[in-house]
Amino acid sequence: MFAGWKEEDFAVFEVEGLEPRMEALKTRVRPKFEAIGTELAPDLSAHYGEEFFAHVAKHARRKTNPPSDSWVSFATNPRGYKMLPHFQVGLWSTHAFVQFAIIYECLHKKEFGEQLARQWPEVRDKIPGSMLWYDDHVKPKPVPHSEMNEKIDIFTRKLIHNKNGELLVGIEIPRAEAISMSGGEFLDRARQTMLQLEPLYKLSPQ
Repeated sequence: MFAGWKEEDFAVFEVEGLEPRMEALKTRVRPKFEAIGTELAPDLSAHYGEEFFAHVAKHARRKTNPPSDSWVSFATNPRGYKMLPHFQVGLWSTHAFVQFAIIYECLHKKEFGEQLARQWPEVRDKIPGSMLWYDDHVKPKPVPHSEMNEKIDIFTRKLIHNKNGELLVGIEIPRAEAISMSGGEFLDRARQTMLQLEPLYKLSPQ
């Protein structure tokens, strides 16, 4: 069972050095992501009518720089998530996040970008105004939903034409607020957010 976040969980991303930070991640944060995965994957499966699998980030490619964030992702492939539209719940040192994500490895990001461009007015009106949009999961700079009318062409063009184009949409929960929430309260917020992002998930080719 997910028991909630503590100060020490966020402080993992302040540990110096790759190996010490990875060890802290494995010890403190990864078990909590596994618990979140166990709790939320069945809810997503029931809601969307297809089986979701939880994938906890391993950061296996890192050789020098320690990770600045980490996450558990939810996708319909038991072997991986990067090639598919997916949901993710994660931490930076400053905040927790819950997002729908299409990253650069997604096989259908071009088709998704075309669909989003065509159906933007309809999708826009179904997405809560509290959501934040990003075009880079490594250096995320949030764009409020209220500003996306001016930005949507840039976002969709990147997805369609740029090999490294990405799109992520969701919420940020500041560190202090996340720590103040019980495990159940955080899971409820995460679950609610992922269901509110259904218009984007339904838009995406599977």
